[in-house]
Amino acid sequence: MRVFIKSFGCSTNLADGAVLSGCLGRAGHNLASSLQNANVVIYNTCAVKGPTENRMIEMAKRVPNDKKLIIAGCLPLINLERLQREVRFDGAAGPATGQRIVEIVNRVLKGEKVVMLESDAADKPDLRLPRSRLSPVVSIIPISYGCLGKCAYCCVVFARGQLRSYGVEEIVERMKEDLHTGLQEFWLTSQDTACYGRDIGTNLAELLDAICRVKGNFKVRVGMMTPNHIVDILDDLIRAFRSKHVFKFLHLPVQSGDDTVLKRMRRFYSVNDFRKIVNTFRVSFPKLGLATDLICGFPSEDEEAFVRSLKLVETIQPDIVNVSKFFARPRTAAAAMEREFVPLLEIKRRSALAAALAKKVSFERNQNWVRWKGQVLFDEVGKVSGSWVGRNCAYKPIVVKSADDLLGKVFKVKVLKPFPTYLQGEIVE
Repeated sequence: MRVFIKSFGCSTNLADGAVLSGCLGRAGHNLASSLQNANVVIYNTCAVKGPTENRMIEMAKRVPNDKKLIIAGCLPLINLERLQREVRFDGAAGPATGQRIVEIVNRVLKGEKVVMLESDAADKPDLRLPRSRLSPVVSIIPISYGCLGKCAYCCVVFARGQLRSYGVEEIVERMKEDLHTGLQEFWLTSQDTACYGRDIGTNLAELLDAICRVKGNFKVRVGMMTPNHIVDILDDLIRAFRSKHVFKFLHLPVQSGDDTVLKRMRRFYSVNDFRKIVNTFRVSFPKLGLATDLICGFPSEDEEAFVRSLKLVETIQPDIVNVSKFFARPRTAAAAMEREFVPLLEIKRRSALAAALAKKVSFERNQNWVRWKGQVLFDEVGKVSGSWVGRNCAYKPIVVKSADDLLGKVFKVKVLKPFPTYLQGEIVE
């Protein structure tokens, strides 16, 4: 049968979707390139935020009745009740379904309605399962599933569960295999890479050490890390990041610049902890690429707390700030704080101010890269015809124009012009 699979959301979910495709392909199903050409449609969903959930629901409603529809990913475990109420579907499965997708598809094709959620939050797919290739350059490797957090606003824990880490050797073997097939850029991904290995007696620094001992030309991008899980491995992590193989890029979400709000969010670190980690990394890596996240309008966040968040962005000067509006998610602790909800119009005002500041700071940071020269690995086709996107040592996106195919190639590049979200450059070698 012809199966169309589309994945949404985080890099872990994209990796999960690649495994779904790989397992179905190995089982003999044809992978369709569009919904119109498919007998079975699988949406591998994200539902971390309210607007995202709404988009997933509306998209699922538009699937024609003559096609079998399977909803996989986080949505079924986050809000199955709404899914059952509003969407006609034939199958539902949680994230990291792996090989079980074959059974689900086969049963659905026989006319069964399959809801397979019971063990999703406790499992993780074998890293040796077949995967479709998402990129000719990039390999996304989940290093663990779940996390150790209890964030008041987060519903992903209901879908992804508690921490389950892969062994160091499992990850290294997966990487070696991908490296052998020509992939050069490795994204280590998880709900929180900083808590990797704490359930199996190891940690992220030890994993990076093992990966960087692999022979070959490759780069590693480390995914999001929660600050409180970095503090006790900070020195070892800095040492591991010194490897030539590791992008000097840190995704460290602060969420708020106010300690009282952080406590109510159940984020187990202070603003000073965040500052210390950033400053320590920058001492070792002055050109560090820093990304952070900010939630505007969390319950009880007053104007003073919001202003503290803005001041933190101004002083820390992150390269990227992912600004989110607060949305109460089902069954979370924050959803029970209704009496302290910030009015929606005020949340919109704050998020607009934060986004404008983030854009300004990002542009100022990018100005510092003008006239920089260095090696760039090209890992993406640009949005404009004849353009290519590469990444430098700090994982900065640099766009160049060329009539040649640059994917997977490394060139010396000079930065010519800054933009808020990328740099424009030219090949000088």
